[in-house]
Amino acid sequence: MVDLAKLALLIKEKNIVDNQIASIIGRPAQVGHAGEYIASAIFGIRLHASATQKGSDGHFVSSSLAGHTVNIKWYPKRENLLDLNLNHFPDYYLVLTGPKSPAISSRGAIRPWLIEYVYFFETQRLHQALKLRNVKIGVATSVIEQTWFENEIFPVQRNQTLLLTEEQRHQLALFK
Repeated sequence: MVDLAKLALLIKEKNIVDNQIASIIGRPAQVGHAGEYIASAIFGIRLHASATQKGSDGHFVSSSLAGHTVNIKWYPKRENLLDLNLNHFPDYYLVLTGPKSPAISSRGAIRPWLIEYVYFFETQRLHQALKLRNVKIGVATSVIEQTWFENEIFPVQRNQTLLLTEEQRHQLALFK
């Protein structure tokens, strides 16, 4: 039997929390917007004024990456899929993910907002690797495990393009 009263109460509680999140991030409390806010704060990224900017969410303001554009993704589960845009692409993709999980039906599953891994992809190199494998680039692009492994920057620093400080590691660990 469906318990509508309990569901209604939980939705009201969720709306209160969503409003609190929105007041912090300045945008609706959606996982993508929250991920952009978190990444901008931790990695020194200036977000575009408009959330509808094609291809990138912002650009780095410090380090050797200053001026380079970045598209930020936050996937509550890492299913080896990545949304890519061939028409408007950034210099880099910064991908925050929750636990590794096969791409299966969401029925009965939950997607808590966790950051267990962070990956940093150089867009041109990623596109070249996908084309060599004859992978169709677009929404839900299949990215092989080895590519994820090579581009991991948290918790293990494998990709050396964006080196994390201990403070950045501590900040990311807050979301585990």
